[in-house]
Amino acid sequence: MRSIILDTDIGSDVDDAMALAQILGSPELDLLEVHTVYGDTRLRAQLARRYGVLAGRELDVVPGVVQPVSGRAVWWAGHEGTLHDDLERETISAGSAPERLVARLRAQPGELDVAAIGPLTNLAAALALEPEAARWIRHLWVMGGSFGDEVPEHNFKSDDVAAQTVLSAGIPTTITGLEITRQVTIESARLERIRAAGALGAALGADIEQWWAFWSETWNVPHDPIAVLTLSRPELFTFSEPGRITIAVGGEQAGHSTFTADPEGTVRIVTGVDAEQVAEEITARIVAAGAACPAADGEIDGDRA
Repeated sequence: MRSIILDTDIGSDVDDAMALAQILGSPELDLLEVHTVYGDTRLRAQLARRYGVLAGRELDVVPGVVQPVSGRAVWWAGHEGTLHDDLERETISAGSAPERLVARLRAQPGELDVAAIGPLTNLAAALALEPEAARWIRHLWVMGGSFGDEVPEHNFKSDDVAAQTVLSAGIPTTITGLEITRQVTIESARLERIRAAGALGAALGADIEQWWAFWSETWNVPHDPIAVLTLSRPELFTFSEPGRITIAVGGEQAGHSTFTADPEGTVRIVTGVDAEQVAEEITARIVAAGAACPAADGEIDGDRA
């Protein structure tokens, strides 16, 4: 059993919601808290809380930092949670995600994993509050970057300043980049299995379809679930030797990531993936989370009906 905190910008790309559902269907992961980042973090927190309700779970969800350190505008703002009614009814925790992260890590140094699947703004803020927190994270699992090309990836580009701060802090880190995630797709047959998985599956299926419609596609890449799966099913991946990450800060290449092997480094990147098995594992874990609470939305809690 691994205790984990999920740091997410849930509500933009649907893969954050997929990653949360996947964690809820992973018996070896103990999800302690969900922290939201980037833009309307309160709304994102309410959406994460709603997904917990749909899975029959009372999640502790804490909103985090709104504005990236980089000052870059938030992408696709205003679309978060549009298919979910009455999100204001969802109860979220007081306080701020960076403060809560520091408190959790101080109380359990070396015991907690953090999965960061959005911009790294909350973690940078936590390190600013308490630089020693870098030593207290058991392992940091990141979806971000693109290695071997010149393409800046969204999470790192959205807050290049925070990415450079966090990834140079000496935290033991595994990064899953676009060159790995783009080898895996979720297509119609898997969507149908997800959609049939109770209230959670129905809601997630609708969000997936909305995302497909936005891109005029009938599939999507589950970037964030793949990064989380490197924690729970590492045998499905291959990894680099230790090294260091450099993030381009500012300019046209802001967020571009470079990995350099270094035996004294604390970062590794994913170098290979069993794409078909990873897609199946993601789907099966989401289905398991939905099957745990099969009631239709509105039957889960009369106050929400």
